[in-house]
Amino acid sequence: MRTSRLEAFSDGVLAIIITIMVLELHVPSGDDWQALGDSATGFLTYALSFVYVGIYWNNHHHMFQVVEQITGGVLWANLHLLFWLSLFPFSTAWMDESGFQRTPVIVYGLNLLCAAIAYFVVQRMIFRGPGGHRLRDALGNDLKGKASPAMYLAGIALSFLQPWLAVAAFVLAALVWLVPDRRVERYLRDEPARSGTR
Repeated sequence: MRTSRLEAFSDGVLAIIITIMVLELHVPSGDDWQALGDSATGFLTYALSFVYVGIYWNNHHHMFQVVEQITGGVLWANLHLLFWLSLFPFSTAWMDESGFQRTPVIVYGLNLLCAAIAYFVVQRMIFRGPGGHRLRDALGNDLKGKASPAMYLAGIALSFLQPWLAVAAFVLAALVWLVPDRRVERYLRDEPARSGTR
């Protein structure tokens, strides 16, 4: 089957996730800069999770640019990914409202880790399907994809020392992905030349 319905559904779910997260932001209780400053951590946690959702949306879009057909296994794997992403509003709000206490920070890290694993599963299911070699060739050794879960695990471990160190690890992982990833774009650009040499 074609990928269009999967992509449209995924885009809609991600848009709803962002909407729920922004609705969790609390309006400052006062009308001065001090009141705005008191709500700064809520905005920062929202911004971090917004960036993560944006990273998943961007990579999801790129991934399906080289996928022509999907199987039922890919559909279920994609739903599994959307499940973990849909928990971002919960884990983000809990981390913020707790004042970055250890357990909510660990739960946030686990949420990031489970989403990364689910994304990996989607990739593997695509690899097994028709034309999966195109995505495999485009991604290559996927160092960034392999490094992210390790960074989330490091953040979870650091939370036992100091929760803010864990948050720093999560921010670092997001920054790594903010660097534009042009692997799929390069693959699509060079594909006609590769086809001509066969």
